[in-house]
Amino acid sequence: MERWTVPVLEGRIVRLEPLAPRHEEGLWEASRDERTWRWLSVVQPRTREEWHAFVGPALAAAAAGTELPLVTLHRGRVVGSTRFLALRPEHHSVEIGWTWLHPSAWGTGANVEAKLLQLRHAFETWGCRRVELKTDALNERSRGALHALGATFEGIHRKHMLVRGGENRDSAWYSVTDDDWPQVRARLEARLPAA
Repeated sequence: MERWTVPVLEGRIVRLEPLAPRHEEGLWEASRDERTWRWLSVVQPRTREEWHAFVGPALAAAAAGTELPLVTLHRGRVVGSTRFLALRPEHHSVEIGWTWLHPSAWGTGANVEAKLLQLRHAFETWGCRRVELKTDALNERSRGALHALGATFEGIHRKHMLVRGGENRDSAWYSVTDDDWPQVRARLEARLPAA
């Protein structure tokens, strides 16, 4: 079976680099704002030991090829992370998730361009038919961003998972298909800030 990989994905605003141990310190610094963690499924790591325990499984998944975590750099500085997960080459399907950005990168076009780069890679390099995205159903900011990029809302999975040590999470599911991609691509490109 084909094993998907992802190179550095570079745009005008952001650079997405495959996660490597050298990124751990920059990610630690970018992860210090509590607002970043409000909707993530885990509690914010407070110590460097907790941070190392959080990053370790992502590095292991990357080495195994089961997930493809990426570090988001904006103006040369680490500002967050995103990843390809639920890799299903046999179905030409993947999920984009675990996206977080330091609040200093919110509203800069960093997330818009990161999604453009990831979706382009999924559809134009891997030949995907479907890209899935999901978020906490209560996360209005994320749901608004998914709607704005042109993803199709597919419904709520009630009691989908337990997060942050036992809280219920209903998940809102979205998708972009290869049929949608040309319109979604044009929409994302139009939303990028002018040079």
